[in-house]
Amino acid sequence: MHIELSVPVRDGASPSTASGSGSRAIALSVNGESRVIDLEPRVSLLDALREHLGLTGCKKGCDQGTCGACTVWVDGRRVLACLTLAAACEGREVTTIEGLATGGELHPMQRAFIEHDAFQCGYCTPGQIMSAVKLLEEGNASTDEDIAEFMSGNICRCAAYPNIRAAIRQVRDDAREDEDATA
Repeated sequence: MHIELSVPVRDGASPSTASGSGSRAIALSVNGESRVIDLEPRVSLLDALREHLGLTGCKKGCDQGTCGACTVWVDGRRVLACLTLAAACEGREVTTIEGLATGGELHPMQRAFIEHDAFQCGYCTPGQIMSAVKLLEEGNASTDEDIAEFMSGNICRCAAYPNIRAAIRQVRDDAREDEDATA
């Protein structure tokens, strides 16, 4: 049985391109930089980042959305890049671990991960850091139990969880001290 899905054709796109049998130009904004790449519509954001843009910070772990190694931000929200189509990110801002440091300075979470040895092999670290930053921004790090719950989508096969939680607590507590000092 052959099932064909009807896909609306954008201006200038050929029907074969719109149906997924060819590549088309995809405009992505990644880490504040506009990039245009030719991709088949079914290419994941993870593969677009790693294979087409050379941004290898986000990792391909399970490629099924269960490990969190590929966590990036799209419009400031955590997403699993392996389950997100690159084409769906047109007109949206994508941030990877490579875009987290600013002005040559590591993000406080990156520094805390180093200080607390919150990684063993390091494979999951970029996804862990991207999730941890958002965890704090979302206000979900009041207790170790909260941290464990809201970071549960990011698996560390080396079991560095106590060190990961320590790094998150440090950044959380430093931010609270900064808030108290300015109040």
